[in-house]
Amino acid sequence: MSYLSPYLEALGSDFSNGANFAIAGAATMPRDRPFALHVQVQQFLHFKQRSLDLASRGESMPVDAHGFRDALYLIDIGQNDLSAAFSSRVPYDDVISQRIPAILSEIKDAIMTLYYNGAKNFWVHGTGPLGCLPQKLAEPRTDDSDLDYNGCLKTLNSASYEFNNQLCSICDKLRTQLKGATIVYTDLLAIKYDLIANHTGYGFEEPLLACCGYGGPPYNYSFNVSCLGPGYRACEDGSKFVNWDGVHYTDAANAVVAAKILSSEFSTPKLPFGYFCNT
Repeated sequence: MSYLSPYLEALGSDFSNGANFAIAGAATMPRDRPFALHVQVQQFLHFKQRSLDLASRGESMPVDAHGFRDALYLIDIGQNDLSAAFSSRVPYDDVISQRIPAILSEIKDAIMTLYYNGAKNFWVHGTGPLGCLPQKLAEPRTDDSDLDYNGCLKTLNSASYEFNNQLCSICDKLRTQLKGATIVYTDLLAIKYDLIANHTGYGFEEPLLACCGYGGPPYNYSFNVSCLGPGYRACEDGSKFVNWDGVHYTDAANAVVAAKILSSEFSTPKLPFGYFCNT
């Protein structure tokens, strides 16, 4: 299966396998900001209505009413919200008690909006280990007391864990509330932290050093020189690095993550991905 075409790509789009409404840097809040989750959902609803209107006129469309009903709706968002909160120096307790519930409220609202507009199959991702990103590790600190055994920031990963714990609970409740819906939650923190902690077993040499960036070890990340910016440096073999640019993972690391996701080992319930091809 090919990559999904971006919804906003005007030329050459092919929606026969689905559509991608994700935008780089998108978050859940503020909800009226361009390309926030709420806006993405509204774009989907417009896309669906437009497709069905054209189909009703006899035009051939890649997705019909049955396609929208039986499609798998993948939701993966929230890490940018968490990252922004900590970068803005929001106190940890406030992130846990206020920000995370607000973020998850937006995700829950998105799922329910899609459901009441005909969606029934959902695959929801938790967030990854924020405290293992070179971008976060490169921020100045007075000492290393907050680093865990694998060199990640314990406080940020604790927030990621709490985010996922609450998101999993929301998914559990929605399964009982939304009749006929199938909602799979996947723990990306467990998948990605295992990759970092046991990186050599997966063939990686650098778990916390960005392949593309500036500054060299230990993180090769600079807040003044971004990847592909003036003066940046890229590694020779990205397949040996877990992290690409301080925030995103390399293709090699993402391949491992994708395989773990598709295995359903880290999912609740543990439905095989192929289940959604037969519903």
